[in-house]
Amino acid sequence: MKKTLTLALLTTTLAGAAMADSHTIDEFRIGILGGENAQDRMNSNECLRGAIEDALGVPTKLFAPADYNGVIQGLLGGTIDLSLMGPSSYAAVHIADETAVEPILVKVNVDGSTGYYSVGFARIDSGVTSLEDMQGKTFGFGDPNSTSGYLIPSVEIPDLISASMESGDYFGEVKFTGGHEQTIVAVNNGDVDGGVTWTDGQGNWEDGYTFGALRKAVDAGLVDMNDMVEIWRSKLIPGEPVVLRTALPDDVRAAVTEIIDTMGEKDTDCATALAGGEVSGFDPITHDAYTSIVAARLAKSN
Repeated sequence: MKKTLTLALLTTTLAGAAMADSHTIDEFRIGILGGENAQDRMNSNECLRGAIEDALGVPTKLFAPADYNGVIQGLLGGTIDLSLMGPSSYAAVHIADETAVEPILVKVNVDGSTGYYSVGFARIDSGVTSLEDMQGKTFGFGDPNSTSGYLIPSVEIPDLISASMESGDYFGEVKFTGGHEQTIVAVNNGDVDGGVTWTDGQGNWEDGYTFGALRKAVDAGLVDMNDMVEIWRSKLIPGEPVVLRTALPDDVRAAVTEIIDTMGEKDTDCATALAGGEVSGFDPITHDAYTSIVAARLAKSN
């Protein structure tokens, strides 16, 4: 991981109030995307909240809106300063206001790669083993602002089935569940016949792979992957960016970036909690990595 600043020096400089160029902040706010229940999201990000609060010397708060759009609007409105986002959610912010935020870091998989996948899955006992078996059945998306839970499968799957994702065209019904955890539970309970979620696709299927929503669900005891089967996998998706509000003072931005950039070496448990599974850490990233996602999102809106 690239180190650009010494955290100890930053902590001393920032103690008491976060200051830069005669500007100060009196609190720092972290937005957490949906996908699992709010308390689990808060627990997973508590270590980051504490580290930032200690470094900046100002109250640092976690916000877990009910859906992805809550974080998107918070970043646009200046009420959220930092978030680990899906690429599509970042694209939504960028399209609305190119100056509001910028990607600073991206999760790095245990093998050094930075991407992840959208995967389709179903219960083994449903008899569904492929998209062909899903014809006439109920298909579950997550959140309309999710990359893997909506954008990418809604672009790639129609090419494979030669049909739209509209209810009744190929699938009997297509509906939103509300998030990744909700989709996994819905498939497991038989409320939908198949759905999509996100994963790094590495490691063992029985574990829910190395990280992602399936891994979180396994670790939380919500699902036994031996009851599930993978029925589709997307092309590689650019990794989830950590985005930071551009209006923040430079020294605040540097301190927060340093904390997350070095987390893989300094606090592996926190890196795992923040990432949703095993990662080697975080590396620098820029907007250029997400131009294809911005283009896909713009195409869907036309």
